[in-house]
Amino acid sequence: MAELEETTPPSLKPPLHNSSSPRDKEPDDLEKLLKWQEERIARKLRGEYESVVLHLSELIQSNLHTTMNISSVRVEGAKATRSSFLGFLINPILASPSSKDSPSNLESVLHTTRKISHILQKSDIFHSVEAKIERARDELSQQGDVDIVFKAREKGRFYLNTSTELGNNEGNAAATGRIRNIFGGAEVFEANVSFGTKTRRSFRASLTAPLTSSLNAHGEITAFGLERDNSSFASSTEGLRGIKAIVRNGTLHRGAHEFAYEAVLRHIGDLTPTASISMRESAGQTLKSALSHSYIFDTRDDRIMATRGHYAKAFNEYAGLGGDASFYKSEFEGSISRPIVDGVSLSIAARTGILWGISKPTLFSDRFQLGGPTSVRAFRANSMGPRDGPDSLGGDLHWSAGASVISNVPTKPHWPVKTHVWLNAGRLDAIDKNQPLVDNVRRTLTSPSISAGVGLLYRFDPVRVEVNFGVPLVASKSDGSRRGVQVGMGLEFL
Repeated sequence: MAELEETTPPSLKPPLHNSSSPRDKEPDDLEKLLKWQEERIARKLRGEYESVVLHLSELIQSNLHTTMNISSVRVEGAKATRSSFLGFLINPILASPSSKDSPSNLESVLHTTRKISHILQKSDIFHSVEAKIERARDELSQQGDVDIVFKAREKGRFYLNTSTELGNNEGNAAATGRIRNIFGGAEVFEANVSFGTKTRRSFRASLTAPLTSSLNAHGEITAFGLERDNSSFASSTEGLRGIKAIVRNGTLHRGAHEFAYEAVLRHIGDLTPTASISMRESAGQTLKSALSHSYIFDTRDDRIMATRGHYAKAFNEYAGLGGDASFYKSEFEGSISRPIVDGVSLSIAARTGILWGISKPTLFSDRFQLGGPTSVRAFRANSMGPRDGPDSLGGDLHWSAGASVISNVPTKPHWPVKTHVWLNAGRLDAIDKNQPLVDNVRRTLTSPSISAGVGLLYRFDPVRVEVNFGVPLVASKSDGSRRGVQVGMGLEFL
């Protein structure tokens, strides 16, 4: 027993010396240890991924000139899309001169794969498109023949949404339904019905389809109708029922064109007891059959509150292909925004338009209206220009311009609320055909109505809300001025 007791080591007593050997700055705390372990694994995986990518890049670079031919292209997962439509998109890329003239090697195959992937994603049919290159399946294929295979996942075809919307100084409740890829060729059918404060009821149904394999041009057929309450400025209501065929081409940043034909039946009725003689003469039904073209160029950094960039739009319409309306209408508008100092920008905008009756007097439904929080501020909506008693009759010639200095709220640059100081000017007139057109234009330009004020801007996607305090500085006798606070909601402001 004595010998056993002598060989027993002495008992250990704290504090004990830490004999561990931490690696990679291994922490002692358990939570820190877990976090360190996760970061260590992430570093290892990232290193492996970068190593694989580098190896793959070197492999591709060393084989770019390897002879390779495209035997076929397959799109898997396109269950609701017609194969003829896929061929409509893909065949022009395979047959393009650049593809034919380039040498048949891995580099050309990769470029072709990228182009096809881009056009498939641009069609807006697929959630995701993944490409891979496989050895050709065809038994008659030769050495170097490959198949390009795209694994695609289609987007949902059906969409239904109900919403309340604010825009163009109006509020409404709307329901929208949409069917995507309805016939298997990237067609979209959309129907919308809404009820609002000024536009009491409206409906719209449209069918849109691509016209070219580049997907830069689209065609659209639309049926629409609405009933608008004009009693606040014209003692009546206006109903529209019509169809419209449209061809669109281009993009906003490079310039977008729209060609359209429209046939619309208009009806002015429900006159109030105080309606003027002019509005009573305008009451009834009219038909417009018109061709139009519009061009839009937009480089603004933000459609609602731009701080840089410019916007331009030109619209021309000819009516007289049957019906009661016979006129030529031309409108132009543009804006430019530039930063002044950090957090402060200057915005300048202008609009103008002319309506020239051809062999017939112009109709109320076709004339311009001016004034209001989204137009010339500090004037009532649609209250400027020719008037008969309580009714604004609209005009044939107008212009308006505005300048705003917009700044962030001090110490709160991230807020969606901005401040601005603004100056607006404009005028709306009827054309007197007993005088030269130059004299009409000179009269309109030299006697503007002017207003100025300050206000707050609020970004309330997808619209902009303004609360302004303004005063009219110069006003014509017929203009409906409004001194004090004015609230505006809309998409486009002067």
